Amino acid sequence: MHLTGRDLRGNPRVEVLDVELLASSWYVLRKNTFTYRHRDGRVTTESRETYDRGNGATILLYDAARRTVLLTRQFRFPAYVNDHPDGMLLEAAAGLLDGDDPETAIRREAAEETGHTVGDVEHVFDAYMSPGSITERLSFYAAPYSADSRTSEGGGVAGEGEDIEVVELDFDKALTLIEQGDIADAKTIMLLQWAALRGPFRS
Repeated sequence: MHLTGRDLRGNPRVEVLDVELLASSWYVLRKNTFTYRHRDGRVTTESRETYDRGNGATILLYDAARRTVLLTRQFRFPAYVNDHPDGMLLEAAAGLLDGDDPETAIRREAAEETGHTVGDVEHVFDAYMSPGSITERLSFYAAPYSADSRTSEGGGVAGEGEDIEVVELDFDKALTLIEQGDIADAKTIMLLQWAALRGPFRS
């Protein structure tokens, strides 16, 4: 939601003056003009573009006994055009909420992408992934998986252009892939580091 006039979200230093819709063919790009009162009392007029793609959720599926995690590999065009060698990123399952609450959404995405119907899920934290320009807030989850939780082949929704490979990795190998740059997706790195420090693989 975008407001004009005195910002109602609770920051008296901000007043939104104007919101201009620039594009909405895929997600929503807006140009926002607002005044900002600095700590020294100066008031300046600023302009920022915001890209609104909705909020999302992501989940790390893990098998603590076998010390494995279940990730996905898929082509990401924005990464490809920004120097990623082939655009094929290893990632934790994720997706937009599309009107659902975060837990419902991530159960749906886990089933669609990995083929696993998860049981109990743990909410780990929420984070803004690129707050300088993108409005998205991502909810992070973790859940165990096993052979019994697999209910389909996964692979994503073909009608939405998804072509997703399910990849099972040894957890320590996954951490090594971060160091090598072969896991370069921020949400996945955050979940793997959480799993090592506070989650199922903490020492």
